[in-house]
Order: sequence, then C-alpha cells, then structure tokens
Amino acid sequence: MGERDVVALERVDRDDGDSVSGGETRGQQARKPSLMRGVILTLAGGTLWGLNGTLSKVLMGTYGVDPLWLACARELTACWLFLAVAGTHSPSRLKGCLRSGRALLGVASVGICSILLSQVAYLEAIDWTNSATATVLQSLSVVIVMLFVCLVNRRLPRKRELVGVALAFAGTYLVATGGDLGALRLPPMGLAWGLTCAIAATILAIQPIRLIERWGNFTVNGLAFLISGVVLSAFVRPWAHMPALDAMGWTLVVLSIVFGTFGAYALYLQGVKEVGSMRGAMLGTSEPVMATVSSVVLLGAVFSPGDLLGFAMIIAMVFLTA
Repeated sequence: MGERDVVALERVDRDDGDSVSGGETRGQQARKPSLMRGVILTLAGGTLWGLNGTLSKVLMGTYGVDPLWLACARELTACWLFLAVAGTHSPSRLKGCLRSGRALLGVASVGICSILLSQVAYLEAIDWTNSATATVLQSLSVVIVMLFVCLVNRRLPRKRELVGVALAFAGTYLVATGGDLGALRLPPMGLAWGLTCAIAATILAIQPIRLIERWGNFTVNGLAFLISGVVLSAFVRPWAHMPALDAMGWTLVVLSIVFGTFGAYALYLQGVKEVGSMRGAMLGTSEPVMATVSSVVLLGAVFSPGDLLGFAMIIAMVFLTA
C-alpha cells in the first residue's frame, strides 16, 4: 500500500498547510466544509441503509422474497441510476474508466468483493436473524477498520477513537437488543452471515476510495453494481423465479432500489471519501437508529429504555468523531 492510500485513509487526521490567525492552518480551514459535508453524507447513507434493512425484512418475511433474488434486483436496476448520473455529470470520467483496462479490473474487484459480498451477506444475515441483530454484527467492522488504519499508519489507536468505538458498540448493542442478552442467541448460519457482513462492511469502507477519487462516485458504483449483478444473476437466475408481489410489494422493491441502494451507497461512499474510512465506519452506525425507528413505524416495535440509552450513545459518538 502506497503513501496515497495512507492519505486516503487518514485524510481528516492530518494538519498541514500554512499558518493563519486563530491557531488554525489554511489546510484545516479548507477541510472544515468538506469534513462537515462528509459527516452529513455518511450519516444520511447510514440512515437510508437502516430504513432499507426494515424494508428488506418486510419483503423477505411478509412476501417470501428470496434474499439472493432481492440482491440481484437491486444491483441490476440501481446500476443504471448510478450510470445515468455519471453520464450526465461526469461523462469524461465514465468514458475514461471504460477505456482503462486497469480501472475496469479494479471496479470489477469492488463489484465482487465490496458490493456483491455486502449485499448478499447483509440480506442473508437479516433473513436468518433480523435487521437489528444483523446490524449489531455488521458494526464489528468498526474495530476491523480501526485496526487496519492503525496498522497501515503504524500507530496506536487514539483515545477519541477508542472511546468512539466503545460508544458505537455499546449504543448499537442497546438499540438492537434493548440490553436483553437473550436477543443475541443466533443460529449458526445467522452468526456466520453476520460476521461475513462485518468483513464486507470493512472492505466497503476501504477498497473503493482510490477508485472513487480517480473516476468518481457514480461511475465506480454504477459499473461495480452492474458487474456484481451480472455475476450474481448467472448463479441465481432471478428471471426464473419471480416473487408473487402485489402493488405494495413492488412499491417496497422500488423504494429499496432507489433510496436504500442507490441513495444509500452514493451518499455513504461519497461521505467516506471526504471523512476517511475510520470516521466513516463509525458514523455509519447511524444505521441502527433508523432501523429501530422504521421498525416502530412499519412493524409496530416499541422503544425500551435500552433503546433510548443506545440513541444517546450513538449521538454522543457522532459528536465525538465529527
């Protein structure tokens, strides 16, 4: 891994530039708007993911939609939304990426290792357990990302990172379980897919950064989703077993594609590009907040004191890391 990779991972932790009044550098002042925008984008992406988890549970639980079919449908449709935006706003980047064999190889790697793995693992984890438990297990990626960043930059974790990780874990656990240890009794396949989900989330927070910086968020996402969808459909053959959905079911599928997939990935990966992998992974724990809120609205869940304490911990973590 070269120096540019290290800069991409630790961009928000460096203080360089010429000195200006007030003890800040020009580099610090220039980064502030980008950092705040990145925080907002990352939080928005995590929020849409949380909502999407609940929609996915409804589709799989109420309508009997197969997780792999849903993953295929999302990827093979959301990819055209990404590519349409890329072709409109950055056509030169899209054409340049398509003409570069090396770039396409990198995007294919993102499609399989980041997009396909994260989509399939998360949906399977939800199907075997529930959206709350899947979110708890996915949050293990925070620790993996932190260890990776510290290893790459040959440093120990900072105090604020350790405190933030502790708050992220504690808050996510409380929001997902209400403090009830029995709620984490998992079937073996649920545990296996949940741990795979954490690994996939870690890869997603790190792998695409350089490609997105070079070719743009929408170009990389569009081509990666297309490649992932084509590869997955070769095994799943989604056209051979279409689910029996009514108007509401298809509406949920469309919402899952447009907002929970296109919107969530676009916002989250753009946010991670601006705030860095470690902070992005931690801010992504906004997902269980929306997962819980949407579960109340759509599934009739009830908040517990543990839920409220978890909200407070996650909000404190956001302010600590922002």
